Amino acid sequence: MKKCSLIALAIVSTWTLSACVSTSNSGSVYRPYQTQNEMTVRLGVVDSVREVSIEKGHNGVGTLTGAALGGLAGSSLGGGRGSTATGIVGALVGGIVGSNVEANATQRRGLEITVRLDSGELKAITQEADEAFRPGDRVRLLSDRRTTRVTH
Repeated sequence: MKKCSLIALAIVSTWTLSACVSTSNSGSVYRPYQTQNEMTVRLGVVDSVREVSIEKGHNGVGTLTGAALGGLAGSSLGGGRGSTATGIVGALVGGIVGSNVEANATQRRGLEITVRLDSGELKAITQEADEAFRPGDRVRLLSDRRTTRVTH
């Protein structure tokens, strides 16, 4: 039983640490390769703003952790064949719960910001909702080869 507890602790620790590694889609966060590089600046006015969800993707750690913990908890109930059956049910339920926890932990609130540039062109940029934008706001679009962000 001691070995199973150590395995469960290792799985939970791995899942917790993997949740900390996600990258940001904020208009205010720069990655190291984006610093000290020239960016193109275009000016415009916010045409519309729409709330969206930004999905960071699943790596399956939540499902595996939930299944392992559910299986351990389920197998500790009953004895003999009952222990095996409750372990299987616990693993299935734990996997479903773990998958849902991971999905909720990897979603961020975002904005799809449509900007009418001074040139008349219409552009839509999606980024995390860490800054408020309203139609009519005067904004800047900052672009490099990979990323465009909207700022005031």
